[in-house]
Amino acid sequence: MDIPRIFNITESAHRIHNPITADKLATLGAALRMEPGARILDLGSGSGEMLCTWARDYGITGIGVDMSQLFTEQAKLRAKELGVADKVKFIHGDAAGYVSNEKVDVAACVGATWIGGGVSGTIELLAQSLRAGGIILIGEPYWRQLPPTEDVAKRCLAHSISDFLMLPELLASFGSLGYDVVEMILADQDGWDRYEAAKWLTMRRWLEANPGDELAKEVRDQLTSEPKRYAAYTREYLGWGVFALMAR
Repeated sequence: MDIPRIFNITESAHRIHNPITADKLATLGAALRMEPGARILDLGSGSGEMLCTWARDYGITGIGVDMSQLFTEQAKLRAKELGVADKVKFIHGDAAGYVSNEKVDVAACVGATWIGGGVSGTIELLAQSLRAGGIILIGEPYWRQLPPTEDVAKRCLAHSISDFLMLPELLASFGSLGYDVVEMILADQDGWDRYEAAKWLTMRRWLEANPGDELAKEVRDQLTSEPKRYAAYTREYLGWGVFALMAR
C-alpha cells in the first residue's frame, strides 16, 4: 500500500504537503483554542508536521494515518526530533474508512478529501470519530478566480471547472451540509510557492542521483514544464484553505 511513486519523489523533502506555510499552520493551531491533552485524528497526515508541531506547541495528542510509507516514516522521525513521540502516533495505512477507536476533539483531513469521495463524504467519515461538540478540519482548494475555459481549469490540474467552487460558494456548501464554519486559514501565493517550487530542487537533485531510473523521463518532463505551468495557471487561479467546522 502506497501512493504513486512520483509523489514520494517530488515531495520527499516536504514537511507540509499542501500550500499552507509553517507560520499559518501554527496560526491555525492557536485559532482552534485547544486545551492541552486534546485528541486529534489526522487522515492523510503526510509527514506529520501538523500533529508534531501542535503536540510540541499546544500539548495535543493525536493519531495520523497516511498511505505513503515514506511520509509515515518521516512523521515518526519528526515526532522523535521534536520530543513528542509519546504524544502522537503515525499509522501507515489507508485513511479511507478509518474510524478512531476513541472519540476525538478534532477530526481532520487537510488536503486529501478524495479519501471520502469528496468534501461531503469526508466530513461524514470524520464525524464518525468526533465527540459531540468537536471540530472538523477540512483542507480544500477553491477558485481564486473562475477559469475562463475548461482548458485553463485542466492546466490548474483540475479535471474541470466544476471540480472546485469559488470561496463564498464553498463556505455556503458547508452550511448546506449542516455545519457552521467557525474558523478558516487561507493559503496565499507564497504558500503555493513553498509547496510547488520546493518540488523543483527536489526533482533536480533526484535526477542527478537517479539518471537511469524508470521515472527519470517523467521527472525530467515535470521539471521542464512545471515552473511555467504553475506560474501561469495554479498560482493565479487556485486558492486553498483549511476550514474549521462544527455541527449545527
